[in-house]
Amino acid sequence: MLAILYSFRRCPYAMRARLALAYALKEDAIELREVVLKDKPQALKSISPKATVPVLQLKSGQVIDESLDIMKWALSVNDEKNWLLESCQTNMQTLIAHNDGDFKWALDRYKYADRHEHSEEHYRKLGEVFLQELELRLQTTKFLMGDNICMADMAIFPFVRQFAHVNKDWFFNSEYKALMAWLDFFLESDLFKSIMKKYKKWTPEEESVLFPHAD
Repeated sequence: MLAILYSFRRCPYAMRARLALAYALKEDAIELREVVLKDKPQALKSISPKATVPVLQLKSGQVIDESLDIMKWALSVNDEKNWLLESCQTNMQTLIAHNDGDFKWALDRYKYADRHEHSEEHYRKLGEVFLQELELRLQTTKFLMGDNICMADMAIFPFVRQFAHVNKDWFFNSEYKALMAWLDFFLESDLFKSIMKKYKKWTPEEESVLFPHAD
């Protein structure tokens, strides 16, 4: 029996989980089950009542249904390049919490401003508070916690990618030059490309798709 990951290709939470799993799992593959969010499979609902991706079911049957917990589990298996960066844990967790809190709140409204009270520009400016913090960090170091990649980079990168894609013309003509270079580094990385392959919607009748070793 393989561990099973329920995922959705474009979800930033699922992206961060896949990034960590693809980085950490050198010997063991897992089964990837691509979910259509409007038609979630019963197999997912039965192991995680909230049924939000990503959800990882280990060989033991244990279920991990928070993206950061999946990242931490993967890094507990293998972290040869020290993404966990124990010396910066408090600082790193604070930054990720800012991303997952105020920035994600603004991002959701920036993407769908027509569904909310204020304008796209209003929500973009709220999101820029976090972009400015990242830009200041990246003006002095290559990555968010120094000159080496860490968990914070991988946990935050998919959300900045999503923010940039709301209005690419605005973002790539903005003042955030260091942030753009950081984002481009990850967008062009082999690791990111490897986790963004397209898969058909999973059904119980489908042949298993192995991740991260699938061609």
